[in-house]
Formats: sequence, C-alpha cells, structure tokens
Amino acid sequence: MQENQEGYYAVPFSIVGLFLTNKDVEQSIREEISPEELEKLQEIVSKMLFTSGVNVALYPGVVPPDQAVEAVNELEDLIMGEEEE
Repeated sequence: MQENQEGYYAVPFSIVGLFLTNKDVEQSIREEISPEELEKLQEIVSKMLFTSGVNVALYPGVVPPDQAVEAVNELEDLIMGEEEE
C-alpha cells in the first residue's frame, strides 16, 4: 500500500474469476479496450464494490493467476508513482 502527497492510499485488490469458452483462449480475450469503456468499467466496479468517494483504477487486461501480483504492483506504481529509494 502506498500513500501519495495528497494523503490518498493505493490499496491493491483483485477480482478473481474465470471464463468458460469453447474457443482458443487468445480468441476469447479482446485485444483492446477504449478509454471510455475502461472508465465505465471502473465506475461500475467502484459503485458496486466500494462506498461513495472511492476511486478505482483497473489493469485493462486478463492475466493468469501467477502474474496477478505483478500486474497489481505495476498498476499501483503507475497510479501512485514509483517509490523513491
């Protein structure tokens, strides 16, 4: 968890799920998501899972479970900035 200069905390979370398909995995996942679609998805997750005033930033992709921690850490660094050493 990181805190920025404005006093906001970036708290990593994950949404765990699975998808069922009879296609190849690569053919089942969309290659691109528009900024508008990502914003709408973030608003839906924020509204449905959190209390008012909580903003959500999502990693716009599907990652295997063994890469989830790395993806969350990359997103946290992107939003809050790299920790200075």
